[in-house]
Amino acid sequence: MVPIRTLTLGVAEPHPLTGDVIARSAEALRRAEAACRADGHEVQTLRLSTRPVFGDMTPTAAYARELQARLDDAGLVYLSLGPTTDGVELIPDLLIGNDALNCTVRLDGNTAAARPAAEAMLRLANETEEGFGNFRFAALACVPPNGPFFPAAYHDGPADLTVGLQAASIAVKAAEGGLDGLTERATEAFTAEATPVVRLVERIAGELGVRFGGIDLSPAPNGPDSIGAAFDRTVGAFGAPGTLATAAALTAAIRGTSLPTCGYNGLMLPVMEDVVLARAWEEGRIGLHDLLAYSSVCGTGLDTVPLPGDSSPDDLARLLLDVTALAVKLQKPLSARLFPVPGTRAGDRTSFTSEYLTNTIVRW
Repeated sequence: MVPIRTLTLGVAEPHPLTGDVIARSAEALRRAEAACRADGHEVQTLRLSTRPVFGDMTPTAAYARELQARLDDAGLVYLSLGPTTDGVELIPDLLIGNDALNCTVRLDGNTAAARPAAEAMLRLANETEEGFGNFRFAALACVPPNGPFFPAAYHDGPADLTVGLQAASIAVKAAEGGLDGLTERATEAFTAEATPVVRLVERIAGELGVRFGGIDLSPAPNGPDSIGAAFDRTVGAFGAPGTLATAAALTAAIRGTSLPTCGYNGLMLPVMEDVVLARAWEEGRIGLHDLLAYSSVCGTGLDTVPLPGDSSPDDLARLLLDVTALAVKLQKPLSARLFPVPGTRAGDRTSFTSEYLTNTIVRW
């Protein structure tokens, strides 16, 4: 069985969230986790996705600290505050020092927010340890609500339970037969692995009295559990000719099942969350424009991309606008989670200590 990366509960109540809402939500997630573990599934994270906080109130740093304390009491380490189009300059004050909180900015139809978003990224880079605050912030374009993966997740409507898998290994196994027939093999493999999870979480949602919101089949990698390894099997090395075709074939498979899906439901290519992608980036086999090209047939945009710490806000803003233009043109969900690494220049090597990131070089 592939691991369950996240069980995400969508919270229907508006901000400001009370301690009782957090406690009840945490208890529901723990019940869901226990049921999944009893069925033999590894569950890695439990997450709360909320309505966009900026739609309910003007959040303050004090509210963020209050939320963090309530999450600590409830034993939860992931909560999404959702996207905003205004007040982007406030986001760093919400995230700095509150490590469970995630927040985003929405750029489709709101391109004027690109520069404030870039400035927020630079603040998070320089005012959080190792610049890791940018792990919890992204710019979104055309991303729908009610998906399970962070930091992009946000909620709309009645409470629901969604699920995401750490499913890179499914794609890797399907890719062992090469590019020819990959879509068919991968569709069958994703369906076989995910169907029991869908049935289980759907039942759990019913027992909790919430809606089942679906599964995001995006094959999230985790370091050595690499989605890039699938490309090594089809084209020899990630970034070689045929990489775009492989990305398209895998995305067609992910979207070709009959399962109830949600979120991105596409191919994730997070540079620093995948050892193969991090190596391809370090060796210069892929760059920003390659990743954007791959995003045209898959997703999720630019994710955990290491950039020089001396990057200018204008350069970052223009890159965010590139991602937005692609998402709007193709009407598909894309996001940008960029890592300007503090104290670095192009060619320097990162030195993250997080277990979630693979070190590589920074460059444009």
